[in-house]
Formats: sequence, C-alpha cells, structure tokens
Amino acid sequence: MINVLPISSPEELDIAFAIRREVFVEEQKVAAEEEYDEYESGSTHFLARLDGTPCGTARWRRTSNGIKMERFAVLHAYRGRGVGKALVQAVLDSIFSQQPEPIESIYLHAQVTAMPLYTSFGFVAVGPMFEEAGIQHYKMVLPGSAYSKQ
Repeated sequence: MINVLPISSPEELDIAFAIRREVFVEEQKVAAEEEYDEYESGSTHFLARLDGTPCGTARWRRTSNGIKMERFAVLHAYRGRGVGKALVQAVLDSIFSQQPEPIESIYLHAQVTAMPLYTSFGFVAVGPMFEEAGIQHYKMVLPGSAYSKQ
C-alpha cells in the first residue's frame, strides 16, 4: 500500500532529504549544493511510503509564475510500483485544497525520462529542452490550471 502525506516533522524532512541525496546526488550526480536550496523552508514537502517504508518525496511552492512542483524522487528499488503517480496525485490534491488565491499556473521542470508520468496527469511540454543540473529537462504545464479571481 502506498501512502503519501505532507511532511510534519524535522525527522521526516531528514528522511526526504536522504531520499533526494540518494536519487539526485549519488545516482544522478547532481552537485549537493544545487540539490538543496533556499526554498526548502518555504515549500510543502511530501513523503511517500510503500508498505510503511519511506521511498519517495516531492515538494511544491508558490513562485512569481504560479505553483511549481519539484524535487520528485523515488528510490530505485521502488520505481515502477506506482509511487511516482501517488506522489504527483498527492501534490496536486494538496495544491488544489490549500490555495486560497487564484493559481496562475501549475508547472514543473521534468527530466526527459519522467515526462510520461507527468503527461499521464495532463501536463504538456512547452518550450525547448534545457539543461538543469547537467540533466535534460522540459518545462511542463498543466493546462486549465490558470484562472482569475471572480
């Protein structure tokens, strides 16, 4: 059973950071100083567990361009088991339930290999491919997520 909940303690955040370190820094060779940023404290973080074992994480935050979903990471041994889908759904549910203000847009920077996951939720690629932390990405947006105050 997959369970995804917002992180509610420093201990859970440490677990999420350990997952990100294993996936991004160790596996994908992203520099640690690029992986951890000034937005950690202003983001809503999530921890995914499969049968009680922590195995994935993600976060979202408000930016000047809308809501940015980011730092999706699933440990290698747990990929292909629905953890990524559960994380995306939990993050989207959180965004839509917690935003008192209009959402200008919902977007993310997807690694090329992860694009099919986001496409399954309706995200579409916009603009050219670009490099971020040495990895090829596309900006993806969720059409219809933009609306204005009535």
